[in-house]
Amino acid sequence: QVHLVESGGGLVQPGGSLRLSCAASGSIFRINNMGWYRQAPGKQRELVAAIIMGGSTNYADSAKGRFTISRDNAKNTVYLQMNSLKPEDTAVYYCNFHPPIRGYWGQGTQVTVSS
Repeated sequence: QVHLVESGGGLVQPGGSLRLSCAASGSIFRINNMGWYRQAPGKQRELVAAIIMGGSTNYADSAKGRFTISRDNAKNTVYLQMNSLKPEDTAVYYCNFHPPIRGYWGQGTQVTVSS
């Protein structure tokens, strides 16, 4: 059973930064593509960023240029560095495989961007 635990969220002002972490049980990152997802109130959950086995990355248009996804396979941890945060980034952020596995969703970590 894979267990994913997100952390690093919080309250920040517009223009601020946060670094999210996702720790996983088992050695899964070497053979799985990973992604960060978010869900804002009243909206569908969306893919924000993905990192492929070889290290290449993809970003949603809303995140491009501001967010950076990375991973440390030895530590089974994936990160999301978020800069220049905007109020519309407010959401619960989750990590999962990409494509996601339904049973692997964790509690997520709340990110609130507000002045």
